[in-house]
Amino acid sequence: MALPPVDPDAPYFTKRFINLADERLGAKALECSDEFFAPLQRMLNPEPAVFIPGKYDAHGKWMDGWESRRKRVAGSDWGIIRLARPGRIYGVDIDTSHFTGNYAPAASIEGCDLSGDPDSTTKWFTILESTTLNGNSHHYLDITSDRKVSHLRINIYPDGGIARLRVFGRPAVDWEQVKPGELIDVAAADNGATIVAVNNEHFGLASNMLMPGRGVNMGDGWETRRLRQPGNDWCVIALAHSATIKKVEIDTAHFKGNYPDRCSLQASRVTGGTAQSIVTQCMFWPTLMAEQKLEMDKQHYFASELESIGRVTHVRLNIFPDGGVSRIRLWGEIV
Repeated sequence: MALPPVDPDAPYFTKRFINLADERLGAKALECSDEFFAPLQRMLNPEPAVFIPGKYDAHGKWMDGWESRRKRVAGSDWGIIRLARPGRIYGVDIDTSHFTGNYAPAASIEGCDLSGDPDSTTKWFTILESTTLNGNSHHYLDITSDRKVSHLRINIYPDGGIARLRVFGRPAVDWEQVKPGELIDVAAADNGATIVAVNNEHFGLASNMLMPGRGVNMGDGWETRRLRQPGNDWCVIALAHSATIKKVEIDTAHFKGNYPDRCSLQASRVTGGTAQSIVTQCMFWPTLMAEQKLEMDKQHYFASELESIGRVTHVRLNIFPDGGVSRIRLWGEIV
């Protein structure tokens, strides 16, 4: 699997929040008005869209995304998606990569919050007003609605194609269902953990570390460039819920000649403040775990090595001096 490269021009929400429309997490295309040239589900593929010259199928040119036929009547096309997790959406990327003379000229997005799937009686609310699109481009768009969303309806005007739809948000979790003493991975993106800040992610996003499962390859993790000056690389994680951390996993899957030599953890209970103020504070946070030696391509588990510092809301992962980490798990007791 080839995962998206780091885009230096992408806005902050693409790096901080999980893609709730990622089919790897369970997002699913339910129905659409038309998918003659390319199916709606293909739009949810987390891999970058590709163009294969000379590839055709029974309906015409094969395109990596969703594409409806040319509309010959009034109206517009639409598709309905069940998100991998219900949650609050902070931004979207409507990607028309490789769609040039056949891209959708405009799109809007509606949402709903349901326990089941929508039907003809569902009342949709607007998430994104109709927005002009360009061909072969990423369209990074902020979402200001704070309503919880379980399903999306994307409308394209009047027809055409979209390569990828990425929906960046924070899952809504019912913490009341957690049993006393149960250990929860509060660093999991699908529980709501996010990256607050990171000093370098040249080869791979820090948010990859919060994804479920093990990394599929070296691109599916956090990897920094080679450090050529004193110091070390780091990232700060906002936990899904405040917790007392009891167990840690650091997974260097697929990182062999470029894994960090050592790692440590600092943590604190933070109330309020901006990302910048947290960056300023985090170098002075108490030690949760002193430096530990790491090995290549291995799951490392730590429990007895953890300090008792009580309830925390944020954790800073330090790697020495640089390198790549595939996944981090922080199991804690919810307070």
